[in-house]
Amino acid sequence: MLMSRGKRRFLTIATYVILVGFSTYCLFPFLWMVVTSLKPTDLIRSTNPSFWVPHPTFEHYDNVLTRSSFLTFFKNSMVISVTVTLAALLVSIFAGYTLSRFMRFHGIKAVSFAMLLSQMIPGVLLLIPLYLTMKNLHLLNTSWSLILAYTTFTVPLCTFMMKSFFDSVPLEMEESAEIDGCSRTGIIFRILMPVSLPSLVSTSLFAFLNAWNEFLFGFVFINDEAKRTLTPGISLFRGQFQTDWGSLMSASVLCVIPVVLIFVFLQRFLIEGMTAGAVKG
Repeated sequence: MLMSRGKRRFLTIATYVILVGFSTYCLFPFLWMVVTSLKPTDLIRSTNPSFWVPHPTFEHYDNVLTRSSFLTFFKNSMVISVTVTLAALLVSIFAGYTLSRFMRFHGIKAVSFAMLLSQMIPGVLLLIPLYLTMKNLHLLNTSWSLILAYTTFTVPLCTFMMKSFFDSVPLEMEESAEIDGCSRTGIIFRILMPVSLPSLVSTSLFAFLNAWNEFLFGFVFINDEAKRTLTPGISLFRGQFQTDWGSLMSASVLCVIPVVLIFVFLQRFLIEGMTAGAVKG
C-alpha cells in the first residue's frame, strides 16, 4: 500500500517525537542526579527544585574523592567485577559449548534444567545459606566471598547466552578443523572464539554489570570498610539523621561513568552479541 509523502513525513515526525519522549523519560533520573551533584547544598535543600544551576560547584566531588573512601570502594569493585567476569566467561564458554553440542545426552539435559531452575530462585532466599557457607569457609570480610557468590549467580545466564551463539555456528566448521587434526579444545579457542567476539563482549558485559551493581551480598558479607565495594560504600553517605545528597549524587555519577563508557564503545558488539542465534535460516 502506497502512502503519500505528507503521510510518511507525519509518521516519521511522530516516531521521532515518541522516541525523544521515551528517551527523556529514561534519562531524567540520570540528568537529575548530575544536576544535583553540581548544586550547592542550599539549592539541593530548596523547596523549589530546578534544573537550572546558577553557580555550579564541584565541592561534592571533592568531598567524595578526597574526604571519603570512594576510591578504595571503586578499586575493590573493579577488581571483583573483572575477576567475576573472567571466571564466568571461562566457565560459560565450555558449559555453553557442551550444552550446544552434546544436548542429546540425558545428563546434559539435567544440568541444563538445573541451571534454568536456578534462575527462578531469588538471590535473597539464598542469603542466609550463603552467609553460613562463607562463615564456615572463613571467607567473610574477604573479596573471595563476593567473587564466589557473584560467579555462581552469573554463570547460568552467561552459559545460555554462549549456547545461543554456538547453536548458530555451522557444524561444518568444526568438522573441517577435526579433519585437519584440531582437538576439541583447539576448535573452541582457534575456530569458535575468533568468530564469537560480539557474543563474548555481551556476555562479559552482563557478568561485569551484575557484579558491579550488586548491593545485598556486598553489604552483608563485607563489614570492613577497606574491603567494601561501591554500592554498599555509597550508602554510607546516608546517615541516621541526615543525608549528604550532594556527595551521594556525586558518588553515584562517578559510579555510573565506567558503565556508560563501556556501552558507548562496545554497543555495536553488544547488539550483535545479544541477537546472535536469534534468527536462523
